[in-house]
Amino acid sequence: MTKIEIGQIIKERRVYLGITQKDLADIVGISLRSLVDIENGNGNPTIDQLNKILNALGLTLKISTV
Repeated sequence: MTKIEIGQIIKERRVYLGITQKDLADIVGISLRSLVDIENGNGNPTIDQLNKILNALGLTLKISTV
């Protein structure tokens, strides 16, 4: 999965839940700019940040080894 696809999933879920970017950034403890970058596929979140975002949206992170 690409960064753009991950960002799209995050944005779609956030919008579906009616959460603003600012509110999600505050919940997760990252800057609004960082969240915007992540949603646009330009950010490089840590696994911890990504996990916090997904948890806040009711999603889970699955990592598979290849």
